[in-house]
Amino acid sequence: MPFRKLGASGLRVPLLSLGGWLTLGGSVTGDPVKEIIQTAFENGINMFDTAEAYAKGKSELEMGRVIKELGYRRTDLVITTKIFWGLRSGPNDGGLSRKHIIEGTQECLERLQMTYVDVLFAHRYDRTVPMEEIVRAFNYVIEKGWAFYWGTSEWSAQEIEEAHHVATRLNLIAPIAEQMQHNMFHRERPEKEYAPLYQKYGYGTTVWSPLAAGLLTGKYNDGIPEDSRFAREEMFKGRAAALASQDKISKVKELTKIAQSLDSTPTALALAWLAKNPNTSTIILGVTSVPQLQQNLEALRVLPKIRDAHMAKIEEILANKPEDFPTYGRPALDVHGRL
Repeated sequence: MPFRKLGASGLRVPLLSLGGWLTLGGSVTGDPVKEIIQTAFENGINMFDTAEAYAKGKSELEMGRVIKELGYRRTDLVITTKIFWGLRSGPNDGGLSRKHIIEGTQECLERLQMTYVDVLFAHRYDRTVPMEEIVRAFNYVIEKGWAFYWGTSEWSAQEIEEAHHVATRLNLIAPIAEQMQHNMFHRERPEKEYAPLYQKYGYGTTVWSPLAAGLLTGKYNDGIPEDSRFAREEMFKGRAAALASQDKISKVKELTKIAQSLDSTPTALALAWLAKNPNTSTIILGVTSVPQLQQNLEALRVLPKIRDAHMAKIEEILANKPEDFPTYGRPALDVHGRL
């Protein structure tokens, strides 16, 4: 498993990590959660991502339970969670007030059965709270030892820039990474809007929905299966037709041909394509079974096979590359920061 630095920090994270959104604690509970986490760890995945809101806290509960039962040494793991949507409906049970950041973090740790997380993300930006209060609260959490770093999730580049300015002005700790959606069909924000952040701050990325909710696996090429996420999850039902448009399906079919030429799958190709981006720190996988996880791990095998010609052909098929984005292929650094 390749490891990369998370942004400009000294934290090393695996190229592939495991997330709990819609799966662990939600559609997957009990022994299957343990089997998935154990298989992930045995294959070099030591970073596990969750959030207070995932399955209304059950994702953290399941993840914490399984890690404790497996007896993994805490220092061997990178655990990340997110704060914003609280589990209750009180006026202070959500958002990014100092009160919720501090109390919410304590509750996250209680559910995880841990004394700290490695990275605590602000799950969304809160326009009702002054940025100084947000930065001070995350700084406090880090000083208390409840988190080692903090980051943002689905913040605009302008909001992230403001957080850095406040942190610099007050000599506080700035965020190190963004958790954002990035895949072959969602590129404008991660590849264009955030480009200055990569250059200026070495901002890291923890990528979610790398397979466009499964669209890039090819399983929707012939319609929407009854047991698929588009059919099963409420948040996708009303948008399934648009998400799985004929134009996108046609592109997935063409991408499948490239994957087959590499003796691989469209799933592995889509993940490897993201891994080729030098600004990708880690790609968060969402799986419901061990076989699905193993299919995702295939990306590590196909990654070295992808050449410039393949990348050019992919761009030709996608025809959606944002303008003014530095091209892929910048020399990669090893874990010591060397070429």
